[in-house]
Amino acid sequence: IKQKNLQKKFKYRPKISIITPVYNPDEKWLRSCIESVINQTYDNWELCLADDCSTKPYVKKVLNEYSKKDKRIKVVYRTENGHISKASNSALKIATGEFVALLDHDDVLWPNALYKNVKAMNKNSLAEFLYSDEDKLEEDELTHSDPFFKPDWSPDYLRQVNYITHFSIIKKSLINKINGFNVGTEGAQDWDLFLRVTNEIEKSGNERDKIIHIPTILYSWRKSPTS
Repeated sequence: IKQKNLQKKFKYRPKISIITPVYNPDEKWLRSCIESVINQTYDNWELCLADDCSTKPYVKKVLNEYSKKDKRIKVVYRTENGHISKASNSALKIATGEFVALLDHDDVLWPNALYKNVKAMNKNSLAEFLYSDEDKLEEDELTHSDPFFKPDWSPDYLRQVNYITHFSIIKKSLINKINGFNVGTEGAQDWDLFLRVTNEIEKSGNERDKIIHIPTILYSWRKSPTS
C-alpha cells in the first residue's frame, strides 16, 4: 500500500510495456504470471501477450478473460506458430510504452518489480536498460531457490554468457532501432537482443549511466517439467 501511494508521486512515470509470448503454458502458471503483473505496486503498465497459435483451448479462454478484466492487458493471436522470436515481435507491435519489459508465460514478477525500476529511472534520467537479480520458484509456489545476484554492467561477461536474463527493462526506441528480436536465434533470443541493444548504447557513450543494475531479486523463474 505504501509503494502504491509513493509511486503516484514519482516525477517520471513512464508506461512500461511487458511483453509475453505465450504457447501452451500450464493454465495455473499462466494465471499466476498474469496475476503477478496485475499485482504490481506501480500502475502505469500494459501487458502485451502474443499467443503463438497455442493448441490448448484454455489458453485463449484465459487470455480473453484477463483482457476483459483489465484494459491494460492486450492480446494478439498469431495465425501460425512462429516460435519465440516471432511471437515476441508480435507482442512488440502492440506495445505503446516508453520502455519494454520481458516476462515469460510461466514465470512470476515480484510485486515491487516495476516500482523498483521506475524509482531507479527517477534517480537516473539517462537510464535506458535496467536489469535486476532473480531466483527460481519451486512448483509448490512457496519455495524460492537458486538466487542469482548479478554484477553491475559487465560487457565482457555478457559476451561470454547471458548473465542479465530477467528481469530486464529496455527503452523501446532502442529495440525499434535494432528491429526487435532476430528470428533464428530461438533459445538465445534474449541474449542476442541484449548484445545488440548494449552495442547501440556503447556507441552513444555513458553506458555506465545508461545500463543500470538493480541489486534486488524482482523475478522468479518457474521450475517445472515444461518450463
